[in-house]
Amino acid sequence: MPPQNNAAFSPVKLLKDYKRLRRLINENGAVFCAFDTETTGLSYKKDKIIELGAVRFDKSGVLATYNSFVHVDFPLPPIITQITHITDQMLLDAPTIQKVMADFEEFSKGCVLVAHNAQFDWNFVNAERTALGMKELKNKAIDTLDLARWAYPVNKKYSLQYLAAGMKIDVQAAHRAYDDARVCMEVFLRAVRDTDSIQK
Repeated sequence: MPPQNNAAFSPVKLLKDYKRLRRLINENGAVFCAFDTETTGLSYKKDKIIELGAVRFDKSGVLATYNSFVHVDFPLPPIITQITHITDQMLLDAPTIQKVMADFEEFSKGCVLVAHNAQFDWNFVNAERTALGMKELKNKAIDTLDLARWAYPVNKKYSLQYLAAGMKIDVQAAHRAYDDARVCMEVFLRAVRDTDSIQK
């Protein structure tokens, strides 16, 4: 079983002034980092990250990408393998969580983080960092789930895959960290574009 983690840490600092997003992107030249985690379960207190994917981008396009499995020393729950198609074998020679957390900190330095249901991924990242004795990430963030609810109030569903289907975004590997991060980036950019007249 994965080790228990009862760490307490700061909530994600969400940017919610969506009417200023276009200005943030175009005038202030912000750099963003869309990211996603795959985990052994839903509880950051007892479950672990097994994959982290990210895309760094700005108004000019994609600047860099990152993706890594994470080594764990216990068998994955069968339901996780069923959902993600990640197997125990795939994690055997993967980097340690300490290496992945250090790499992601460097990759996302100075960026506004972007994630779908951002608190979930934020909780896992900072729980892992706290357990390692590392400082919490302090980046500001945008939650595309909340953004989509603002941009598309008549929608009945707001899952990443549902939004992607409606926007005709190509989903290549749902429930895999890198592809979910890429799709999250595209949903973010589309929502900003679709609400351009509101933001002016």
